[in-house]
Amino acid sequence: MRKAFICPTKYVQGEDEILNLGYFVRTFGDSALLIAHPDDVQRVKDKLDKTAEKFGVTFVESGFCGECSRQEVARLQALAKEKNCTCTIGLGGGKAIDTAKCVAEGEALIIVPTIAATDAPTSHSAVLYTPEGAFDDYAYFKQSPSVILIDTSVIAKAPTRFLVSGMGDALSTYFEARANVRSFTKVNAGLPCGVREGSCPEARGTKAAFALATLCYQTLLEDGVKAKQASDRNVLTAALENIIETNILLSGLGFESGGLAAAHAIHDGLTILEGTHKFFHGEKVAFGTIAQLALENAPTEELEEVLTFCMSVGLPVCLEDIGVTEISEEELRQVAEKACIPEESVHAMPFPVTVESVMAAILAADEAGRKFKARYQA
Repeated sequence: MRKAFICPTKYVQGEDEILNLGYFVRTFGDSALLIAHPDDVQRVKDKLDKTAEKFGVTFVESGFCGECSRQEVARLQALAKEKNCTCTIGLGGGKAIDTAKCVAEGEALIIVPTIAATDAPTSHSAVLYTPEGAFDDYAYFKQSPSVILIDTSVIAKAPTRFLVSGMGDALSTYFEARANVRSFTKVNAGLPCGVREGSCPEARGTKAAFALATLCYQTLLEDGVKAKQASDRNVLTAALENIIETNILLSGLGFESGGLAAAHAIHDGLTILEGTHKFFHGEKVAFGTIAQLALENAPTEELEEVLTFCMSVGLPVCLEDIGVTEISEEELRQVAEKACIPEESVHAMPFPVTVESVMAAILAADEAGRKFKARYQA
């Protein structure tokens, strides 16, 4: 059996870690193209100035437009060439990070997240959009980022909702990896740069990936509530440090080398409902995880453990919690049809999945979530 595991070359996490950014730039040369939203640059400007001076490096600000589009990537690649940049930095949230991945194309890339809202920073993939913000395509590169640099003191000062959303994304990691183990489904870690799915040998997940996915879930249960409390006060504690690592590293390696399944596919289907658009990725994935548990008829004890965790940190447990106060049968079918298209990860489940079974799972999850929420709040 062919197996695959992919990960960044280096992961570093700590207080004021941006002060060491210049050191990592120095491993590639003396200048870096800095791809970041202007607001994110201002949040850490003092640290950027100090590290540039200490290590004798130059940050070439890019005027990032805010959208990861082919046009923006081409503009930034030309700028990097013109300024003789020796590496690329993606600093901030998802769009800046994905744009940096596309500009670097797997070479000399440093990722500096300023929030812990998703597990994307460690991956070797990115999502491309049109200049207007519509989905365009996925991109895969030959390797994960060279360096993931996490300044925990910056993330501690970010709004708590980002951290909680990251916990929602991380919540799915174990359950989706478990489904892949049971179904022997291929994982993205085995997909080479520029090679479309189906045109290279398949690879399954490793025991290492599943171990990381399992630890991801365990740490959420142990430290999630305490981390949220620390984030609410903008203070850095051991629990918050652990959850930042969980949201970014454990979930990132767990999803990419362990595989996705129904939770993310159902998330993708839910995005067609306008009411969900104001909710974060991880918030919708949390409900998708509950729906996956309903789909696989998970034990009641396991479902209630997940529901308890979601309620304790403020994650959605029913459709109303993600902006869907009403849903017609036609809309429900459209959601399920999108979740079940041939290329979706729902087919990693260890049994045949149909549109009708996904429709039923979403309704069952909503019912279970609403009833549990009523009991929890009573």
